[in-house]
Amino acid sequence: MHPQRAESLSHGQRERLAYIDFRLYFLGEIGRPDLANRFGVAPAGATRDLALYREIAPQNIEFDGSGKIYRIGKGFAPIFVHTSQRVLSALAFGFGDGVSGDSQPLLPCESPAVLSSPKMEVLAPICRAIHAKRPVAIRYHSMSSGGSERVIVPFALVDTGLRWHVRAFDRKSSEFRDFVVTRIEVPTLLDEEPKASERPDNDIQWTRIVELDFVPHPRLSHPEIIKMDYGMKDGSIRMRVRAAVAGYMLLRWSVDASPDHSLTEEQYRLWLRDPLALYGVENAKLAPGYRSPGTQKVLGKAD
Repeated sequence: MHPQRAESLSHGQRERLAYIDFRLYFLGEIGRPDLANRFGVAPAGATRDLALYREIAPQNIEFDGSGKIYRIGKGFAPIFVHTSQRVLSALAFGFGDGVSGDSQPLLPCESPAVLSSPKMEVLAPICRAIHAKRPVAIRYHSMSSGGSERVIVPFALVDTGLRWHVRAFDRKSSEFRDFVVTRIEVPTLLDEEPKASERPDNDIQWTRIVELDFVPHPRLSHPEIIKMDYGMKDGSIRMRVRAAVAGYMLLRWSVDASPDHSLTEEQYRLWLRDPLALYGVENAKLAPGYRSPGTQKVLGKAD
């Protein structure tokens, strides 16, 4: 959409026009009931929104009088940016507004079942603590030391692909650590300011950015297919990630991090071309096949 035209619209209008754009792009059609059901607008309001969209992008939309529905135009070009993550989420789970928990998928979709979900009564106060920049008292259950009372200073959530962590300064160990949200109980916000040493700019693993270069695994006979799968340019994927999440990412995507690409199982389609990029990364031990310089292969364990 032209920036000047976008600025003249209200937030609600932009939301509704983006929805029209989305449905035309990915479902090929939209009707007045679709807008009414999604946004609670009257039929006359839905008609005005569709007319406004048609005025802005006439090549994008055609009215089918036989079905009283608007269909995608032959010269369609989206006027809003639709990111793949949000699109796939909407297709799989529907559009939700946080009020109703029964949003339906827009297309038949299947995804692996979620086995580990944080409890909202735990996640909510942790999020409030992050937003307010406040310490929080918790009871935490660790694989290495069992249950204990702690005070942490959380500042970010981390999605490992398998579970959610909170990155925080731990006053018990005087270190920045990851805490699995499902292992936290009775979080209580404390009405005090964090100390300067507890703030995220002192978390070396968080502030350090490492550059990783993934290539098709050398054992594969058709590397061009892997290049297609991952949209590789120049034969590799180059990523810059926080050291604090590098190990989780390599584990999630089954990246062979061995120096000699020695993992031969089917799930390893990518190889980390320069394993030395993980030098000094504390959670590198989670990366499949990773061997710290001069040592044997080490298997990582989550706390």
